[in-house]
Amino acid sequence: MSAALSPAGIPARKRAFDLLLTIPGVLVISPLLAVVAILIRMKMGTPILFRQIRPGYRGRPFTLFKFRTMTNALAGDGRLLPDGERMTGFGRTLRSFSLDDLPNVINVLRGEMSLVGPRPLLTEYLDRYTPEQARRHEVLPGITGWAQVNGRNDLSWEDKFRLDVWYVDHWSIRQDIRILVLTAWKVLRREGISQPGFVTAQEFRGPDKDRGQP
Repeated sequence: MSAALSPAGIPARKRAFDLLLTIPGVLVISPLLAVVAILIRMKMGTPILFRQIRPGYRGRPFTLFKFRTMTNALAGDGRLLPDGERMTGFGRTLRSFSLDDLPNVINVLRGEMSLVGPRPLLTEYLDRYTPEQARRHEVLPGITGWAQVNGRNDLSWEDKFRLDVWYVDHWSIRQDIRILVLTAWKVLRREGISQPGFVTAQEFRGPDKDRGQP
């Protein structure tokens, strides 16, 4: 017998697991959320939250919420400066402890994300995936995932997607618990935060162009 599904097509027990942890978790971390928000307002002004459309379950678009870590500084031609030039020292600190991802809990409560799953990437990547890589969208995107605890941005895109698809095929509540515990350890050690020379990771250009690159 197949597992019961929520209205979004997600296993009901996974959704229940997310809410069971997220609702009390938000209450526990609310003072931290408030402090980070106040510091961002003081150091970078508004907006406090970064919002961007990302592809979610089955590629459906949703608005991702994160804490802002970059300024809106412009070049002489009116375009935004490169990420590395707009990243602030405080923003780097937020990223080093993954605090910028805390507002993702809004997306979890709204049913657009799960605590565990492949990280939601850019919409322009959708046409660059192979059919196998695109299977990462067969589950809800997550705040953390199997790729994040197995190298994160130290991995090549090809390896990240291979781990994402592995998670799709091996998902279980036990596996989610294991990933959450490993995530806490990785955050404390601040491993795999960014690739050398990049704020986070190099752009994914497609499997043929990115194969073998870190």
